[in-house]
Amino acid sequence: MTNTKNFILKFALVAIVFTVFSCKKEDTAVADNSESAITQEHPKLILTAQGVKDIRAQLGNIPIFDKSLQAVKEEIDAEIELGIEVPIPKDYSGGYTHVRHKRNWFVLQKAGLLYQILDDEKYAKYVKDMLMEYEALYKTLPLHPKTRSYARGKLFWQCLNDSNWLVYVSQAYDCIYDYLTEEERNKLETNLFKPFANHISIDSPQFYQRVHNHSTWGNAAVGMIGLVMNDEELIDRALYGIKDLKLDTNEKDDDGGYLNKDGKAGFLANIEEPFSPDGYYNEGPYYQRYAMYPFLIFAEGLQNVKPELKIFEYKEGVLLKSINALLNLSDADGDFFPLNDGQKGMSYYNSALVTAVDISYHYGGQDAGLLSIAKEQDQVLLDDSGLAVALGIKNGSEEPFRKESINLSDGPEGKQGGVGILRNEGMELVFKYASQGSSHGHYDKLSYSLYENGEEILQDYGLARFVNIEQKGGGNYLKENKTWAKQTIAHNTVTQNETSHYNGKYEIGSQNHPDLHYFSTDNDNVQVISAKVNNTYIGTDMLRTMAVIKDEDFEKPYILDVMKVSSISANQYDFPFYYFGQVLETNFDYSTPQTLKPLGTKNGYQHLFVEGSAKANNDNSKFSWLNNNKFYTLTTVTSDKDELLFTRIGANDPDFNLRRDPSLLLRRKDSKNTTFVSVIEAHGSYSPVSESALNSNSNIKELKVILDTKDYTAIVITTISGKEKLFITSNANASLEATHNLKINDKDYQFKGSYYFK
Repeated sequence: MTNTKNFILKFALVAIVFTVFSCKKEDTAVADNSESAITQEHPKLILTAQGVKDIRAQLGNIPIFDKSLQAVKEEIDAEIELGIEVPIPKDYSGGYTHVRHKRNWFVLQKAGLLYQILDDEKYAKYVKDMLMEYEALYKTLPLHPKTRSYARGKLFWQCLNDSNWLVYVSQAYDCIYDYLTEEERNKLETNLFKPFANHISIDSPQFYQRVHNHSTWGNAAVGMIGLVMNDEELIDRALYGIKDLKLDTNEKDDDGGYLNKDGKAGFLANIEEPFSPDGYYNEGPYYQRYAMYPFLIFAEGLQNVKPELKIFEYKEGVLLKSINALLNLSDADGDFFPLNDGQKGMSYYNSALVTAVDISYHYGGQDAGLLSIAKEQDQVLLDDSGLAVALGIKNGSEEPFRKESINLSDGPEGKQGGVGILRNEGMELVFKYASQGSSHGHYDKLSYSLYENGEEILQDYGLARFVNIEQKGGGNYLKENKTWAKQTIAHNTVTQNETSHYNGKYEIGSQNHPDLHYFSTDNDNVQVISAKVNNTYIGTDMLRTMAVIKDEDFEKPYILDVMKVSSISANQYDFPFYYFGQVLETNFDYSTPQTLKPLGTKNGYQHLFVEGSAKANNDNSKFSWLNNNKFYTLTTVTSDKDELLFTRIGANDPDFNLRRDPSLLLRRKDSKNTTFVSVIEAHGSYSPVSESALNSNSNIKELKVILDTKDYTAIVITTISGKEKLFITSNANASLEATHNLKINDKDYQFKGSYYFK
């Protein structure tokens, strides 16, 4: 026994010396900018051999990691008890075989981690046995029997889910790589992993060879299995795409977006094109969340295996910047704002954001603010980055993650519009002036949504889809996503002549975008964002300026909205407010029909029932409502030619695919140049326990436009007590250095910068 122990000790020492020598040799090669060989030691992809040693040394002494490990152990032990099931694929999303194979990819990845951390062979055997069943199945599989997808997989109905599988399973394979014999590895690589990677890429160029979140998953899948297998061809294909490939220029994807035609493809192109320098992802936060896992997990693998690429420094470190941007694109509860196609309720508690937070902390300079989010998530990754977060929390290093007002540019160079978020005392205004957002984009230029402490006040509808619910279209996008959710009238912005922006055409929308006019948050009490767009309709320009104003004469910050429309012809303009809750009071008389009829026949109008109608009879139209025991009031400037319509979503929806949400719509007919001016107040509260209403009335006596020219728009807000607030915005020269001199009603005003408020 003693001789055996001495032999093991000597062998370990030799291994350590060899490892240190190898690392030094590799470091020297990187420093010399010469090609470094792929490290041969496993695990190496996400969880590393050194990470395993560090984790084992800390086990039992890192509470959040220990808790995460125990939860995973209990989960996988239960799966092992149930036995392995690898069914023949036949279902769409939400169907049994789809869900089982999806479950398997998570189980395999977690079981591999447990094998490394706990050094328990039962987990390695379980992974090996399941992989061998997949090897036996995969070589017999044709394309998936469901034919809806533009790129069918074999295990799943679409290549996207096949890619999901391989991203996770490559991590499992890395963890048991040395447990397997060379013969077993050759069998898996020859019959399963290499053909799997080839099908995703070479056999499915319409899926793989483009810039899109789908392709990012494909790139990561091919690249990660390539890193584990030491296959430079696959790694190169992942980073740069398939060389010398031509695509059908008329090919469309499932969502109506056109495939890449300019030769840009591969993982690096998918970093370069969709991300702005600020880290905003052009498809919006919902799909950024979805894409962040392959972006970051493959990047971490590249950092560990091929550090000479310096992937986290690529494009000035945009991958790490994007995590901060994504966290800022969430409300007070951590739910992501549903810009473009976005399912409400998706939040930074999603597992992809656990990955994002941990990797950002580990590789991004250990920002203490991220630790507070990790504590809220209450779990960490079972790898090197998760250990770093767990140690940071254990040492009490966390600080609050502060979400403040922020402007995030859009486009590869930050010159294709953007998204601005104004925050003040629980109020969050989300102003969208971004680019089309690829195939997941909506036709909603200069739209906005409004939140109070995480609750929607004025909403963006989001997407029309029941993700992974088989009974609703197989869990896929419903036709109403195109006929309603993407249409302009579904958003809080101007629709002209009942036609969506860019005529609802992706080809036009993808070539145009709004531009920032100005963004000002230097004054905590008056935060303003202004943007303009010229090509949503031929001959019509729009400029929208929105401010969140904290004023001692108001209970809470209020929102001032100025939408200026200029056209070469007379048009009908519709301007909706998608509120939640119960109607309390109006200062206009309205009638309600006995029979509900749709507002229109197309472009989303066919989905709106008209529940009430009125003619504006005051210079200001006021509308108050109650939602979640809070009061809100809209005050908007109107004339006797304006119409006011109460509408509700749900017309021409026999399958009840749409939510029955209400809106108040301001309609202005036969106008060329016009300006919509509104104020939204949040005020008071109602207690159902004491049955008492506090501050249930608006504080605004009058809202008036006293100047509206090409250069300036000036608005006076008069409170109930008679105090006047003057806001002037520069419609032309918004430079911070610009000096403005103007006369309004025989009174001179002078100010410097973009706006004036007093």
